[in-house]
Amino acid sequence: MTASPTAFIFDFNGTLSDDERIMYEVIAELFAELGRPLTEPEYREQLAGLSDEAIIETWMGPRDDLAELVARRVDGYRARVGDGSTISPDVRAAVRYAAGRVPIAVVSGASAAEILPMLAAADLTDQFTAVVSSDDVADGKPHPEGYLQAIELLGVAREPARVVAFEDTEAGVASATAAGLTTIAVAGTHPAERLAAATRIVPGLTVGLIAELLAYGDA
Repeated sequence: MTASPTAFIFDFNGTLSDDERIMYEVIAELFAELGRPLTEPEYREQLAGLSDEAIIETWMGPRDDLAELVARRVDGYRARVGDGSTISPDVRAAVRYAAGRVPIAVVSGASAAEILPMLAAADLTDQFTAVVSSDDVADGKPHPEGYLQAIELLGVAREPARVVAFEDTEAGVASATAAGLTTIAVAGTHPAERLAAATRIVPGLTVGLIAELLAYGDA
C-alpha cells in the first residue's frame, strides 16, 4: 500500500468484538445438545471465521432445521453480550477516530440481528456507513462477496487496494484479500502462521494504528 487508505472495513466477531471464546461456548453448547461435542481447539482450527450456516453444516452436516439452529446460536450469543461490553474502549475510540476521517463499514459472517444491537449498545451505530452481514450475501467468508459489496456501498471499489480490512481469522483474511483489499490481521484467534496472507499482523485495534495508517499509507 503506497497511498493513504480511502476506507476501513472491520470484521465483527474477534475483531471489533473480543468474543471468540463466547462464540465457542455458545456453539459448543448447541452442538453438545445435538450429540456432537466440539472442543475449543477444534472450533478455532476448523470453524472460526465462517458464517453461522457454514459452521453448523461443516460440523453437523446438512440440516433441515438450519435456520432454527442459527437463530438459537444468535439468541445465545446476545444473551451473554448484549450490553456491548466485548467492544473495548480502545476499539470504540479507534472506530470513532477512523470514522471521523474516512468511511468505514463492517463485513461479518454474523447476522444483522447480532451485529446491530451490539453496535448500538457500544454507541457506535452512527459511525458506520455500511454493515454487510450474513443476511446480505449468498456466499460467506472465505468468499469475497461481502467485501465486494462493502466497497461498492462505500464508493471505493475503483481502488480496492487502498481499502484496509481488519480480520482475525484465516477465512476472513482470505475473503478480504480475494476482494483486492489490503488486509491487516488482528492477533488472538489464530496463530500467526495461519494469518500469513495478511499484509501485517497487529495485537489489536487502537487509535495509534489508525492514525499511522492514515498518515503514512504503508500497511
